[in-house]
This record gives sequence, C-alpha cells and structure tokens, in this order.
Amino acid sequence: MTECNQAKQTTIAKEVSLTGVGLHTGKEVTLVFKPAPENHGYSFVRVDLDGKPVIEADANYVVNTQRGTNLEKQGVKIQTSEHVLAALVGMEVDNCILELNASEPPIMDGSSKYFVEAIEKAGIVEQDKPRNEYIVTEVISYTDEESGSEITIIPSNDYQVTTMVDFGTKVLGTQNASLKDLKDFKTEIADARTFSFLHEIEMLLDQGLIQGGDLNNAIVYVDKELSPETMEKLRTAFKKDKISVKSNGILDNLTLHYPNEAARHKLLDVIGDLALVGTRIRGKVIANKPGHYVNTQFAKKLSQLIKHEKRNAIPKFNPHATPVKDVNAIMAMLPHRPPFLLVDKILELSDTHVIGLKNVTMNEPFFVGHFPGAPVMPGVLIVEAMAQTGGILALSTVPDPENYLTFFMKINNVKFKQQVNPGDTLFFKLELITPIRRGIVHMQGNAYANDKLVTEAELMAQIVKTKNT
Repeated sequence: MTECNQAKQTTIAKEVSLTGVGLHTGKEVTLVFKPAPENHGYSFVRVDLDGKPVIEADANYVVNTQRGTNLEKQGVKIQTSEHVLAALVGMEVDNCILELNASEPPIMDGSSKYFVEAIEKAGIVEQDKPRNEYIVTEVISYTDEESGSEITIIPSNDYQVTTMVDFGTKVLGTQNASLKDLKDFKTEIADARTFSFLHEIEMLLDQGLIQGGDLNNAIVYVDKELSPETMEKLRTAFKKDKISVKSNGILDNLTLHYPNEAARHKLLDVIGDLALVGTRIRGKVIANKPGHYVNTQFAKKLSQLIKHEKRNAIPKFNPHATPVKDVNAIMAMLPHRPPFLLVDKILELSDTHVIGLKNVTMNEPFFVGHFPGAPVMPGVLIVEAMAQTGGILALSTVPDPENYLTFFMKINNVKFKQQVNPGDTLFFKLELITPIRRGIVHMQGNAYANDKLVTEAELMAQIVKTKNT
C-alpha cells in the first residue's frame, strides 16, 4: 500500500439523488449520493430499515453473484451493486455514502451513465489526505476452473482494464474491450448497458425476477428460436404491444451504442466488482471471460493480499533526517544514562506516535558477554530501547518531564524475529493503542533493522511524578 503524494482523496461536493426501479425487484427506489469523510471508502446505507444499517463495499460481504454482485452484512442485503460502484471508481471519487430505501439501486438504463451524470451534478472536491493506492509489483491471478474464467493483474503505471469475452454463441461471438485511462470511463464505458441471452431471460421470468426489466435497460441477445409462446411472455413482461428480433440478433426497441457493447459492459462490471477491494489500484487487469463470480473471488484474493502486505509493511526511515530530539534533548527528558541509554535520536514525535533510532556498535558493553565471538544484541535490551523511545512519547505529554519517571507495568505479545548485530541501525516505532489516561500509556512497539521487522511487543507503562517535586 502506498500513499500517492501527487493525488489527494476526493468525495462529492454535495448530496444528489436519483430515482428508478430495481431490475430484479421492480420496486421504485431512490439512491442518494452523499459526501463522505477521508478514508471512508464506499458504503451503502439502508434508510428503509430500523437503525439505518451500513453495508461497506467490501468483497468479504459478497454472498452470491446471481445476476449481479450481491452483498450481505448481518442479514442486511444490497443487490446489484456493481454499476454504481463502477461509476464512483470511473469518476475517481474515493469516498462516498450511498443511501438506499430498498435493497437494490435503480437499474436506470442498465449502465453507469446516469450515476456518472449524478456524480457530475454533485461535483467532486479534493480532500486533505493523500490517496491510498495499491501498487501492483508482481503478477497476481485467479482462475475459475469450472468456467475457464481468469483474471490477472500485472504492474502498470495506471489502472487499466482489458476484457476478453467469448460466449460461445453465433449471435454475440468473441469481443474485446480496453480502458487505458480512467479519465476515458465516462465517454467509452459508462453507457455500456447490461445484457442477457434470451434463454436467461426466460428462466428469470419463470422465477419471478427482472420485475423492473424492459427493453430500455437490458440488451437481449436472441440465441434461440423465438416461439410464439415466448414472444407473448416477453411482450407481457416488457409491456410492449409488439416484440421482434433485429437483424443483428437483438430484440427491438434498442440500438447498440457500440458493436462490442457487451465486452464494454463486462469491463464496467470488472471495475465495479474490483471496487470491493477497498482501495485504488495501480495495475493492468486482464480479464478473460469475466463474470461476477470470478471478479469478486479475485477481489477477495486481492483484498487479502493487500491486508497481509499492510500488516507486514516495513516503514521507510531516513536516518539522515534532522532529528526532532538529539541525544542531549533525550537525556533532558529521560533519566537513563550511558551505558543504559539505548536511543540516540528521535526522528518523529506526535501526540500518538514516536520514531527513534539507535546505532548499534561493537563498543556496546553487552557484546562482551553476549556472546564472545558471536555478538548479538539481547532481545530484552531491544525491548528496553523500545520502551525508552516510548518514554519520550509519554513524557512529552507533561509540561515538566524532568520531574517524572516511566515504569513498566506489562509487556505482552513479544516476538523476536531477527538478530541485531554490530553495525546495524535500529529504528523504533511506537504508537498509542489507546489514549493516555491517568498516566497509563499503552503502546504497540516495533523495532526494525536492515528493512526487516526484528522485534514487536505491546507495552504498558505508567508515568509517575518523582517524590522530591
């Protein structure tokens, strides 16, 4: 995970709404786009339910992908989420709240076009914090053996998507579509409408679904002979006096925007489904025979990889940066003195975190006995050095730190992962787990050397005023 310094997070400038019907439910629904705070991402709010429950746009909430990407959290459902999410990604909006008074956003014309227009109407504003972006550094793939569908992402300077579809039917055949820059989403992808094959439409009608369907929000490819019985069933469902098949194999009353509109809509779906990863992506997605199932399985895999990398990410430290406290300023705050002063510089200090540095040399007295011929810094002294660095954070909260001491209360979850040897530079990063209350300081401490995590521990200490003050 990287913070892209050139770009800031964005949200919409004001609230905007649109109304339509849900494709499968046929119920009228109002969707309200609302500005969201930094690092919020995308979330759906069911305002029609008690407590207005929130369902985050998260791949882990995908419960099924039948005719759309459907989310569920604690029994609360969102159906067909992909088109509105694709619009947000395509318009480069990072944070947005989506309020719904039903389980399904309005289908509109079966594309992202009207959602894009709503976002444009609201306007997009820059926020203060940098945009978080996952930069792809190696090839990542997911294959669904049953369908033969495959999604791969490879390193790229931009977020790009290519879809290759083959439906095995003469009426549609093989199609490809590509998006090389999100800035082209509005003009090249957003108005590509959803589509179905006739045999799928018949099955959905028999199941009582697509109650909100009509010939304006779905392209229907006729992949079988249209019997009078089927014709009548479609005419009734779509509320048309007459239905016929065009020469290009689609039902009438609708003209294709592009010869490869199906492939473009599949690309739109990929963008919407991968929004469930939860962060911006910098990489090129190549999707062969994509569908909601393979898309969301890939999103889950990518989400897990990002979380794993984030947990194990090694911060970048600059040992040459001007310290906020040198060793003299440290000794003005801490009672420790050589040879037991184990931190040389404080590189960063805020209300909630501190970063310190120690240059480990062969002159350290503990190397004399630990161990002769194989000098290794004792793990307990690494923890002590972390605690001293944390002491700077703790004592910076009082006006007269020279009149206070910090005492260990508890150490939990200590892990020693790498040796520390003479010549290493140790960096200590400590962050408050909870705010300091009544002098109790609860911190997560990590020690790094040679771009590796060497020690981690959860530390608890107490700030105590000395008796002679």
